[in-house]
Amino acid sequence: MGLLKSYLQSELRAMLKNDIRLCCLGQQDRLPAEVQSVLQQTITSTKSCRSMTLNLALSYGGRNELVHAVRNLAQKCQEGILQWQDISEADIAAHLFTAGQPDPDLLIRTGGENRLSNFLLWQASYAELYFTEIKWPDFKRDQFMEAINIFNRRQRRFGQTSAQLNAE
Repeated sequence: MGLLKSYLQSELRAMLKNDIRLCCLGQQDRLPAEVQSVLQQTITSTKSCRSMTLNLALSYGGRNELVHAVRNLAQKCQEGILQWQDISEADIAAHLFTAGQPDPDLLIRTGGENRLSNFLLWQASYAELYFTEIKWPDFKRDQFMEAINIFNRRQRRFGQTSAQLNAE
C-alpha cells in the first residue's frame, strides 16, 4: 500500500498535465486511512480532467460491486425514493463503481487465462473478449495493436444475431 500511496503522489502532476481523471473501483474503505486520504485527494484533484479516465481497481470484485449496487437500490426503496418494480438496468448501472462511464468495448485478458475472474461482470456483458498467453509485463504496443486489429474485424451485435443486424 505504501507503493500505491507513493505512486499517487508522484503521478498526480502527470495526470493533471495529460488531463487524466482517476477513478477508483472497489471498496476504498478497506484501504489504510493514509492511502484512502491520498487516493481521495488525487481523485478530487483530477475530477475535471476529461481526455482519459484511469480506473484503478482496488479491493474490487464484480460480485461485490453488484451487491453494493443492489443494497443502495434497496435502501432507496426502503426510504420510498424508488419503487422496486421501477428498478431498471440504467438504475443498476448508475449504482456501480463505474457509474457515468461507458461499458468497455474490448476486454483484454493476458497471461493465458480464459475467464473474467470476477472483473466488471455487469459492464462486460457486451464487451468483445480477447485472450492472450502473453503475460501483462510483456504485453506491449505490438500485442495491443494485434488485439485492436482483431477487435476491428469482429461484428458487434449487442445481443442480436447477424440476420437481425442485416435486416435493419
